[in-house]
Amino acid sequence: MKMRSADGGWSPYLAGALLGLLAILSVYATTEWLGKSNYLGASTTFVRAAGLVEQQLVPEHVAANVYFTKEKVRIDWQFMLVGGIFLGALIGSLSDKSFRLEAVPPIWRERFGPSVGRRAAAALLGGVIAMFGARLADGCPSGHGLSGMMQLSVSAFVALALFFGIGVLVAGLVYGRR
Repeated sequence: MKMRSADGGWSPYLAGALLGLLAILSVYATTEWLGKSNYLGASTTFVRAAGLVEQQLVPEHVAANVYFTKEKVRIDWQFMLVGGIFLGALIGSLSDKSFRLEAVPPIWRERFGPSVGRRAAAALLGGVIAMFGARLADGCPSGHGLSGMMQLSVSAFVALALFFGIGVLVAGLVYGRR
């Protein structure tokens, strides 16, 4: 198995195998340490982060909020996982020398122009829609795709097919055919 792909990045086969091992280790470790299985996922962490900020501003609202009562506003292992994703991506991009700061990626610039404000607005809107969908589906693509499929969950297969299908449709609408 090659360690690098043709573009100099990590081999997708190696990265996939390592991600599979991480998923298995996370279930094992959390079962051993916490007494219950926890699976990979990220969207709940962002909700909890919002709850932590809100707790500093209006703690009585967080205490009375049914959703925050269910999801428990806290820093836990999944919170650390999201931090690790960011750190790992940074280390990976630095190690293969692909790291660069871009306010407007080339593919966006070609299609919509160089406006940083337009790109930021689109990114914010996309993030809000993605988070709304992840909360509506009770999980994000990593949760459903990795953890759900690891359990052979039918709903995970359906959710992942919809995530990819809608993603392809939206990419076609936004970027058009070439």
